[in-house]
Amino acid sequence: MTLKEVQQHLSAKVLVGEEYLDREVFSGCGSDLMSDVLAFVKDRVILLTGLVNPQVIRTAEMMDIHAIAFVRGKEPTEEVLKLAALKEMVVLSTEHPLYISCGLLYSNGLTGKKDE
Repeated sequence: MTLKEVQQHLSAKVLVGEEYLDREVFSGCGSDLMSDVLAFVKDRVILLTGLVNPQVIRTAEMMDIHAIAFVRGKEPTEEVLKLAALKEMVVLSTEHPLYISCGLLYSNGLTGKKDE
């Protein structure tokens, strides 16, 4: 699934990285605990979270995650967005809660399997 499709399924705003919406993701990780994100090692994943602090960007960078969707209508500070832009990440914001966001992506084909 492309990040443009993710944006559409989540009815999300693009906060940073519109030029990278053609990138593909194969899986999603929904968590507000960055320690759980560190334990979730997958290729081409989008992180869905309600945390909006710089640690989210740093954790994503460490795990080679290039796309983040902030849920519940949350938007990070300009400092966080600048850091994400520097790392060439796509940052989205959706009004949907975490559970619904994950369900929308899964039901639209983001199953975690590359060959589907």
